[in-house]
Amino acid sequence: MEENSVTGEQKVVVTNIRMPFWSMVIFMVKWAFASIPALIILFFVLGLIMTIMMTFFGAIWGFHGIFRNGPVF
Repeated sequence: MEENSVTGEQKVVVTNIRMPFWSMVIFMVKWAFASIPALIILFFVLGLIMTIMMTFFGAIWGFHGIFRNGPVF
């Protein structure tokens, strides 16, 4: 069997996309709703990373709490 291989590159430039306005609006609303769970997951992952870093580096640098003697008013 002969294997097909691409020898040259073909570059493409998109100059126009024909899409009805309301279809685009619906697409963008779905996109916004889909980003909400992704942002929640990202928030928890970054929070976990920051917690781990503050646990290790805080112990090294002596950050044992923001309010050592209670809150200052």
